[in-house]
Amino acid sequence: MEKLTLFWHRRDLRAHDNAGLNAALTANSNVQPIFIFDSSILNRLPKEDKRVDFIHDALIKLDKAYQKLGTRLWVYYGNPLEIYQQLTQEYSVQSLYTNRDYESYAKVRDKEIFEFLESKGIPFIGKKDHVLFEKNEVLKADKTPYTVFTPFSKIWKNQLTDFYHKAYPIDKHQSNFHKTDVVVWDSVYDNGFTSTNTAFNAPDFNKSIIKNYKENRDFPAKNGTTQLSVHLRFGTVSIRECVAKALEIQSETWLNELIWRDFYQTILFHFPHVEASCFRPKYEKVVWEKNEEHFTAWCNGKTGYPMVDAGMRELNETGFMHNRVRMVVASFLTKHLLLDWRWGEAYFAEKLLDFDLASNNGGWQWAAGCGTDAAPYFRVFNPTAQLERFDKNLVYVKKWVSEFGTTEYPKPIVEHKFARQRALDRYKEALS
Repeated sequence: MEKLTLFWHRRDLRAHDNAGLNAALTANSNVQPIFIFDSSILNRLPKEDKRVDFIHDALIKLDKAYQKLGTRLWVYYGNPLEIYQQLTQEYSVQSLYTNRDYESYAKVRDKEIFEFLESKGIPFIGKKDHVLFEKNEVLKADKTPYTVFTPFSKIWKNQLTDFYHKAYPIDKHQSNFHKTDVVVWDSVYDNGFTSTNTAFNAPDFNKSIIKNYKENRDFPAKNGTTQLSVHLRFGTVSIRECVAKALEIQSETWLNELIWRDFYQTILFHFPHVEASCFRPKYEKVVWEKNEEHFTAWCNGKTGYPMVDAGMRELNETGFMHNRVRMVVASFLTKHLLLDWRWGEAYFAEKLLDFDLASNNGGWQWAAGCGTDAAPYFRVFNPTAQLERFDKNLVYVKKWVSEFGTTEYPKPIVEHKFARQRALDRYKEALS
């Protein structure tokens, strides 16, 4: 059988600056890149999903990049363990390389594959690529993990050297690719999915946006954010490239956003219980409302609060929501409507193009006051004040809420003063 070393693309849909791919090519010959549409994940998604389209689009571009290097990307659909069982029957697999994933499902899946390959004497090698610092690389002096962002970020920056954001080149080792023109393309569209025909923007490191990020990032009507989050989520850009740009342009505010991403991945690694429950257990005592009509109104952007409604409609239509608005809608759900943060987290997980479990979970728990570095429970965003401060000319609202200012626009589903006091009383009772 033909000898192959496999490189498994997951959250790293690029050939350039890829830590695991670089490691595979440096140490091996006949390196064959593959991608697997994991049916265990896809079976939980709607059959029209912009994220699936994004991945498909990225894979086409990745395959074209590989063709220039004399190889092809092999794309499979199904259960990863079963696919590796099949591949080890068809080829003499020397080793499998990938980049690490820190979510609970990924760790269980990878453990099963590791044990299968180990039984056959095949090494399964993971590398750090999705974050700049992982696991135990940023710790307190007593070797325990940070649970507050500011000291975490200080140590993160103190440890940062050029080594950590230096790119991983492949040009010196491209002769070690498996030279093939064999096409293996198990299309997701042949497995029950339908394209949404969404066009995606290429990643753009706009220097002006990054330079002025601090001044413009909170205003949703402005072109003030990079919108690179989806590219970081699926790895069409590398975290190293982003950090290098932040340092080059000297935008500490944008760099801090990248550090938040590392922070939440670290929290997920050390405290996996956050996937299903509050980081701070005492907040499990909060008695949430069960008003499904209010939840539906929130989902559909019909709460009677313009910034909340604009954000939810933007999300539903595009899969994107401005970060300032994310905080406003999350606070509104958890404080004004007093609905469980897990309801909102799950809805964002279904809708966000850039959905990342660690960041989404961290953001929702921050809004609800139950997470790491959380906003205190008594901080309740006033959505009207937020509108006046960050969209005073109503440019963002009018873009997404066409009936705003007419009799068709709904009245507020809760009154701010009442909702704020109810939230304060409910939280106080739970935490007393």
